Amino acid sequence: MKRKKTILQQVLAEKRKKAKEGGFMSGKDEFGTTKYVIYAEFEANGIVERPDVVGAIFGQTEGLLGDDLDLRELQKTGRIGRIRVEVHNKAGKTYGTITVPSSLDRVETAILAAALETIDRVGPAEAKIRVLRIEDVRATKRKYIIERAKEILETLMEQEIPETQELTEEVKKAVRAKELIEYGPEKLPAGPHVPFSDSIIVVEGRADVLNLLKHGIKNAIAVEGTSIPETIIKLSKERIVTAFTDGDRGGELILKELLQVADVDYVARAPEGKEVEELTKKEIVKALRSKVPAEQVINEMFNKGKSFYELIREREERKPEPRKVEPREPRVVPAKVEEKKPEKPEKVERPEPKEEKIVKPIEKARVPELEEFGEFIERVKKDGIALLLDENKNVIAEIPVRELTNQLKERKDVYAVVFNGVITQRLIDTVSETGVRYLIGARKYNVVRRPVQLKIITFAE
Repeated sequence: MKRKKTILQQVLAEKRKKAKEGGFMSGKDEFGTTKYVIYAEFEANGIVERPDVVGAIFGQTEGLLGDDLDLRELQKTGRIGRIRVEVHNKAGKTYGTITVPSSLDRVETAILAAALETIDRVGPAEAKIRVLRIEDVRATKRKYIIERAKEILETLMEQEIPETQELTEEVKKAVRAKELIEYGPEKLPAGPHVPFSDSIIVVEGRADVLNLLKHGIKNAIAVEGTSIPETIIKLSKERIVTAFTDGDRGGELILKELLQVADVDYVARAPEGKEVEELTKKEIVKALRSKVPAEQVINEMFNKGKSFYELIREREERKPEPRKVEPREPRVVPAKVEEKKPEKPEKVERPEPKEEKIVKPIEKARVPELEEFGEFIERVKKDGIALLLDENKNVIAEIPVRELTNQLKERKDVYAVVFNGVITQRLIDTVSETGVRYLIGARKYNVVRRPVQLKIITFAE
């Protein structure tokens, strides 16, 4: 008896191993609609072959359960799959396993499995069949799905998923790259504000302009090479120019050439050993705030042979250090104080009172245009309207202030605008496109830049 159990265990172990290697379901390759799989084991007291076992299954169950559960009919209609039988012979006996895939419901499958145990003979030998279990293939599939989903999720988690900040920066970078324009006959890379800004920043290359655009600085233009283009030389005579070069040897050479051929007003450089294109926003702002007047740089570099960074270090060393307040030592009061005779008080000479001089405040010089447009200013103050004037100071339109922006976009013949309102950066950008020469309003608010040809005047001036 012990020997029989050992042989059956070996047979089942081999069967499980093959099932694992072949997949999660026996008979899967025949029918995709299989719901259950019947697993059974048999033992025959003699030597039998696989056809004998299959013949016994079909022959001894024929007519046993009626026509509806006849194995031959069920196999013809595809409700029972191909029956698999594995046979092992040892010591004159035969052991093996039987696998029956079924697409019947669970009750009919259980009845069919019980019918297998009624088989008592295989071929010429007595035999005994015992059903081990009925496996629900759908449960096995669900288990497989869960395990596979875990593997897929782990793979997905291992992949680098970009953070929201990175996605935002990528989109902003693409937008800023589109903002890049080509300026002048040489088609120099430049920011969108270079054509009308009254101050510009001259950098070395396209990557430097893109980095400044990335951090919101839109008035940079690149020289694109070691020779300074004619466009840069021309711009330097009309605009306030800040040279912003790399902190390496090449940046120093370009700076020297710029100072010789162009009218540079200020000089700023990247930290020593760094390039403008790799600076962070904080480093860019710090470098531009530490800019040095060009005259001082020319004097130190060409006359004294000093580098820009030596000049910066000297300026930092010359800064006065804050005074330290030292704590006062406590006064020591002697134990005994000798009495002194009171001395006669000395006469204190008081200075004679001087005549007070009345100093009048210096009056600000009035802007001559205020007198020129005086009558129009008084008119808009009373009526709260906006006046559009031509070159001969004739009123060509009298409109409400709220319609001023829309009217300016449509007209190209306006020479001056006088209105009782606030001059904003948006309004300045609008009039700069239409060729207006004078913009006169009550006050200014948050004005960052203005075109060179536009004169801005407030009532307070």
